Amino acid sequence: MILLRLLFRLVFRPRVHGREHLPRTGPVILASNHLSFIDSVVLQLVTRRQVRFLAKAEYFHGTGLKGRLVRWFFTATGAVPVERGAHRAAQDALETALGVLAKGQVFGIYPEGTRSLDGRLYRGRTGVAWLALTAGVPVVPVALTGTDRLQPVGRRLPRWHRITVTFGPPIRGTGQPRSGPARRVVTDEVMRAIGTMSGQETAPEFNAAPLT
Repeated sequence: MILLRLLFRLVFRPRVHGREHLPRTGPVILASNHLSFIDSVVLQLVTRRQVRFLAKAEYFHGTGLKGRLVRWFFTATGAVPVERGAHRAAQDALETALGVLAKGQVFGIYPEGTRSLDGRLYRGRTGVAWLALTAGVPVVPVALTGTDRLQPVGRRLPRWHRITVTFGPPIRGTGQPRSGPARRVVTDEVMRAIGTMSGQETAPEFNAAPLT
């Protein structure tokens, strides 16, 4: 992973701002906007700590050379397998994320739920706040700029395009995780921070297809 980080920085020369806001130790949530499939890889390669993301369990069960390569890729990028489509899938995913935080690790999440296809920043879903309030950990907002050009939707391999990654000051929410208003307040604060750093136009609605 160290070699991949060095190679990525040498080839793509990403601009990284505010990296000091990410604690060097202890559990923390990285909450980012989501523009491209490569976003999770980028976040993994510009941080000093491994970032854990949720990924569909079938990515880890493939056979043959392709299956092994896919499994290696998602393992190397910090992915944690979760079952999708099952009863209680969303809650089970959040429980898995709590396990990551309980180990003192970094958990990455996209509050919009899925990639923005029009470049706007959509309304955040409150799972990020539930995690933060339940685990009692800070949320570091992150803004990605240019990853939609680095790897546009539908393109299998990235092309050269310089990107910017901006980390904001940690946000510590208050309130009970079962309180809908408290979760909404924390989530909206996180999304405002992301929007301020990314400069994206904001959309008042939720994105169409969460958790994909």
